[in-house]
Amino acid sequence: MKRQWEQEELIDQWTLSVEDRTLLGNKTGATRLGFAVLLKYFGRLGRFPQQKNDIPAIVISYVATQIGVDPAAYLQYDWQGRTVKEHRAQIRAAYGFREATVEDGAAMAAWLAEHVLPREHQEDAVRAACYRHFRLQKIEPPTMQRVTRIVRSAYRTFETTLYQTISDRLDEHARAELLSLLTEQEAAPREEEELITLQHLRMDPGRVGVETMLTEIAKLRRLRTIGLPVDLFTHLSPKVVRVYRHRAGAETPSLLRAHPEPIRLTLLAALCWQRSQEITDSLVDLLIQIVHRIGARAERRVEEVYVQELKRVAGKESILYHIADAAVKQPDGKVAEVIYPVASESLLRDLIKEYESKGPVFRRQVHLVMRTSYSHHYRRMLPQLLDVLEFRSNNESYRPIIRAVTLVKDYVHSPRQYYPAEEIIPIKDIVKAKWRDLVVEKDEDGTERVNRINYEVCLLQALRDKARSKEIWVVGADRYRNPDEDLPTDFEESRAEYYEALKQPASAVAFTDKVQAAMKEALSRLDAAMPRLAPKVKMLPRKGGWIHVSPLDAQPEPPNLARLKLDVATRWPLTSLLDILKETDLQIGFTEQFTSVAQREVLDRSVLQKRLLLCLYGLGTNTGFKRLANADPGTTYADLRYVRARYIHKEQLRNAIAQVANAIFRVRKAEIWGEGTTACASDSKKFGAWDHNLMTEWHIRYGGRGVMIYWHVEKKSTCIYSQLKTCSSSEVAAMIEGILRHCTDAEIQANYVDSHGQSEVAFAFCHLLGFRLLPRLKDIGSQRLYRPEAGNPQAYEQLQLVLCRPINWELIRNQYDEMVKYATALRLGTADAESILRRFTRANLAHPTYQALAELGKAIKTIFLCEYLLSEDLRREIHEGLNVVENWNSANSFIFFGKGGEIATNRLDDQEVAVLSLHLLQICLVYINTLMVQQVLGQPSWNGKLTVADYRGLSPLFYAHVNPYGTFRLDMQERIRLEA
Repeated sequence: MKRQWEQEELIDQWTLSVEDRTLLGNKTGATRLGFAVLLKYFGRLGRFPQQKNDIPAIVISYVATQIGVDPAAYLQYDWQGRTVKEHRAQIRAAYGFREATVEDGAAMAAWLAEHVLPREHQEDAVRAACYRHFRLQKIEPPTMQRVTRIVRSAYRTFETTLYQTISDRLDEHARAELLSLLTEQEAAPREEEELITLQHLRMDPGRVGVETMLTEIAKLRRLRTIGLPVDLFTHLSPKVVRVYRHRAGAETPSLLRAHPEPIRLTLLAALCWQRSQEITDSLVDLLIQIVHRIGARAERRVEEVYVQELKRVAGKESILYHIADAAVKQPDGKVAEVIYPVASESLLRDLIKEYESKGPVFRRQVHLVMRTSYSHHYRRMLPQLLDVLEFRSNNESYRPIIRAVTLVKDYVHSPRQYYPAEEIIPIKDIVKAKWRDLVVEKDEDGTERVNRINYEVCLLQALRDKARSKEIWVVGADRYRNPDEDLPTDFEESRAEYYEALKQPASAVAFTDKVQAAMKEALSRLDAAMPRLAPKVKMLPRKGGWIHVSPLDAQPEPPNLARLKLDVATRWPLTSLLDILKETDLQIGFTEQFTSVAQREVLDRSVLQKRLLLCLYGLGTNTGFKRLANADPGTTYADLRYVRARYIHKEQLRNAIAQVANAIFRVRKAEIWGEGTTACASDSKKFGAWDHNLMTEWHIRYGGRGVMIYWHVEKKSTCIYSQLKTCSSSEVAAMIEGILRHCTDAEIQANYVDSHGQSEVAFAFCHLLGFRLLPRLKDIGSQRLYRPEAGNPQAYEQLQLVLCRPINWELIRNQYDEMVKYATALRLGTADAESILRRFTRANLAHPTYQALAELGKAIKTIFLCEYLLSEDLRREIHEGLNVVENWNSANSFIFFGKGGEIATNRLDDQEVAVLSLHLLQICLVYINTLMVQQVLGQPSWNGKLTVADYRGLSPLFYAHVNPYGTFRLDMQERIRLEA
């Protein structure tokens, strides 16, 4: 149960009803309070708490206040005697529950195996489903140990059935092909295609290039020769299939061969199934990046030539005037005698070059370089790419692109330079107007012919643009799959439930009326307040209307925080970062989240705990395993690699991070850190990374090759979510993904971002999903406010300079259902946020839902801008929130110091694990620092010393007292001196 409760939640869920008070009867003191707490707890969860401290103090105090009992009496309530048994029986009878029997346990195991485990494989989630089902059946669940046995029995039943089912569905050819993956590395290859082994199939693609493209095509062909049924794993969720894929990926061929055949076939099939989708996605990524590279390199080469030859001509207007004046005065004169005296021949040549560098000549030269590069190098990938990828579209407008793909595929091996005249060749939406003259050539007699190579270049560019926005999708892909599969399939049947989950009205008119009323109120308040907001906020006439906002005044420096940090450093000097990780685990036990991907565990848990800590430290600091092999006697480098392969994956790391974050929320003292926050800040940070992979890109703002880590950090420096992203990926998608998937007890209702983390579509989706987007806008001056209604142009007199057109409410109403459908897909996670938001970019302006989202976003952004300009406190709050995430970024390099802070791997899985290990290590530092600060401030010498400015600047993320370097030594018996 969560530890922090809002007053409204306490009133809603812990208020005693008349029937509850009747059940209390004549009970008094500790008995009365204990019974009341058990009654409300059982009413909420359908089971009794395991121990007294399962119930937060704030809940006990609230219940005690209602019945007039001192909250301290709760400690006197006897949890073991006859009284509590009678109370439990009375409560069960009141709610109509009965105790669970052995038969109930067996039935529950069968139900979990049939209905829950095909969709969810995390043990905590399965256990929660077990408790929910017991509650629906009005059965009090057995003890926690018995529930654990029920869950594990369900796992055994599910896996036994799964192995046999998958094995039975494979024909003899598929079985032989799967089993051959375990032996072909040891056999002499007979043909080139047989060189694709199991090890090759496990590998991620290399750097962007034709050779990587051809290698990935060979892998995909090898997987397709296996002949797995198309619907082999459709009855399982992708994350469940991923569990068995990880198991197959972590084991060597010899270990896989040791399994019984049904297990062996299922593991290999899961690996090949998901790798087929991933390789298909990789091929589309490669296509997108290669086409971009062809164009970018061509422009760069042509620009370099022009820059070398080009001499910028100053005063072109004056030169033109003198030429015109001389020509008018002597219209019959010779050019050499009339023009050259006022504009020399060399000057006119420079003018010609400057014009050509900007006009159609430049574009023609760029296309020529693109054509040459494509025809001499990149074109050899086209036949094989079109052979393995099947492009489709659900939009009739883009069917010509699909027909063009078929046409190119038919003639890809033809020696002809032009397509036959009798062929119907789609031109619209494929060939841009500026390239048409280069693609459609004319003979001397005026006959038009389509140049094949130029047409192919244009088609690849069109495929790139439409695949990025998912108007064109690829059969067999995951991220680039049919976009209709990203949406909930039962939306029409469960429409009311989905609207209720989003807390949005089912009526489109009610929705727009509410937003419109909020816009009117926000604009009216800002309009009335403008005279008193000056001079800090003003509307200026320059550039057709400009919003001027003065910088915030500096706040006073906290006078005592430096001394507080000094006291922490004096009490715990040079604390080892490894000891901080170890102490956090000894207090919280987050290493329990790391379970083997294999069927059973043979390592003693105490030995495994030490090896896990060393692995996590080596990954989180980027020092690697070789330097840690001597930290624990008896632990070798091979042992650490074994633990990394079998136990450490991103799902387990995310669970461990959530456990530590929740522990921080529990141990915080409200009198020091304040009440629980409902806001967080999100921002990205660039890390250098090896570049022989598809994740690493050149960063256009910061320069250099690397990846982006997108952090979500709440106000007191606890990072609740992190993501590894490419440098060009959408920060809006990362922001929404983190808010929806963080899995901690934090209830986020507002999110601070910088200019890159917001857009009009982002405002729309955040509003539909129920949280506020609060950006710090770099270009605040150029922002515009939209009118809530037409026909009243004189309204809001003080804002006229920055007001623009009215919102199109009718468009929002017409697309309301579709917008809610996409918001529901984001909430449920039927696809990742980036895959869904990819449809709503400027490359897809004609999409009606995109237009409606943009309109709604303009309305919500107008409301935000009014609040932002009206409230200096809001502006300061946003700045302070983003400063917290900047402070988090500053600590990254202190912890992730190994190998120069560069992610030294090309495997995507290893990159993600390294980032999540850094996250875990840094959040452990926050946990231990929280305890240290609370212990220091608990000393009498600190009573009343902290000022308001100190509390404002107090953060548990500091590291002057921490030593991450030196000799590594792991002693599980040595503890950091912290109070319980």
